Amino acid sequence: MPEAPDAENSATAATDPENLHEALAYYDSWLAFNQRYQRIPGVQAAVFAGDAIAYSAAYGLADVEQGTALTEQHLFRIASHSKTFTATAVLQLVEQGMVRLDDKAGTHVTEIVGTPLGELTLRDLLSHAGGVTRDSLEADFWQLATAFPDRGQLLEVLTKPTSSVIPENDRFKYSNIGYGLLGLVIEAATGTSYNEHVRTAIVGKLGLSGLGPEFEPERSSEYAAGYSALSYADERVPIDHVDTRALSAATGFYGTARDLVSFFSAHLPGDDRLLTDASKRLMQHPLWKTGEDEALRYGLGLQISKIGKRDVFGHGGGYPGHITRSLVDGGRRLVVSVLTNAIDGGAASLAEVALKLIDLAGSKVRGDGGELARFTGRYANLWGVYDIVLLGGRLYSMDPTAPDPTAEPQALELDGDTSLRVTTGSGYGAYGESLRFTFTADGKVESLRGPGGLLAWPLDTFTLPPRVKTSA
Repeated sequence: MPEAPDAENSATAATDPENLHEALAYYDSWLAFNQRYQRIPGVQAAVFAGDAIAYSAAYGLADVEQGTALTEQHLFRIASHSKTFTATAVLQLVEQGMVRLDDKAGTHVTEIVGTPLGELTLRDLLSHAGGVTRDSLEADFWQLATAFPDRGQLLEVLTKPTSSVIPENDRFKYSNIGYGLLGLVIEAATGTSYNEHVRTAIVGKLGLSGLGPEFEPERSSEYAAGYSALSYADERVPIDHVDTRALSAATGFYGTARDLVSFFSAHLPGDDRLLTDASKRLMQHPLWKTGEDEALRYGLGLQISKIGKRDVFGHGGGYPGHITRSLVDGGRRLVVSVLTNAIDGGAASLAEVALKLIDLAGSKVRGDGGELARFTGRYANLWGVYDIVLLGGRLYSMDPTAPDPTAEPQALELDGDTSLRVTTGSGYGAYGESLRFTFTADGKVESLRGPGGLLAWPLDTFTLPPRVKTSA
């Protein structure tokens, strides 16, 4: 892969309008291909760049049984994204002097005074450092076998000795129950329900109609249906939407990709609609390692990681039938959200590729694309599919079936009027060889003899015979 530009120029190069346009044009094509290739019922995505939404799209079906096409307006259950909304609400209350991060939870939720969880601070809970059970000893509500806990049932869990699993501040331990407790803290501090408070203090302030803290039956026709996985069955089955009740603060939210990137844009520096920059820095500070990888950490309601060499933050969500992911590159003012309606939907990798393509497009001083665009496309033969992509004014060959098509792109240079030469890549590939194109009279690619000397055709004209037989 070409070397990344220096830090001073990286943000400018990556978000150069032409570079961004080329990266998002290919991302759109790649995402559409992967929705089909990965057999995900539907994928919805959006990218915010600079100060506006630069890309938004939807592919596949919102309802497989009804054949309903997925749109950019369909609502998805974004699950643990709720934790970022909850942390934002807590930091707002801190700024208003209504709570302190070092307050004990029992100070506000008096029913748990004298219990181990009552001694945990709000900071402990926000950073998943309280050692709290993830979902309690019986959590089949995640399989819809029981209802999600109501307030009384949540308090029962919170007061059980078994809900304190390890000592506080021993290590990172993710907990939906801990965030349910934060929802109760918000209710106690504000005198209103969690759902109503965040609707007013966050969603309402941003004017976003495609976000909300809990399933709304009156909008049921707007939700994308959720589906089961393919790991345990040959066919997916639909999964009902349910109210998450007292765990709304941990996992109740719904949203669209467009509104999600708009929400996360309010966490960029200089935006004071929800929080001061000081509070945002607290949320984004990498406090706890989440595993062995030093780069994977958690702040206050935010997951923190690296995409390539870029520091990013955001959150993911796993709801029965929906898998979702949002990433924020604050240095380049980029936000991407990808929402899928399958319990095995690869939203995380689908979101990461957007940032990696933008990075690759800005990785060198922009070349002059000139006549290069006529070579671009998706090509196929018996052995598979590969893409010729224009990024940053340069051509690359990529594998659209790879989890990360940017991992080992082959750079291509013009080699005569109708040929390209491979100038980078693994020695197992076609380094040094040429791709020879045949064009129709109107300038479209008819075929090409590509890497390894194999003939290939544009994917939309490629067909397989009923049986592949020798022509010898």
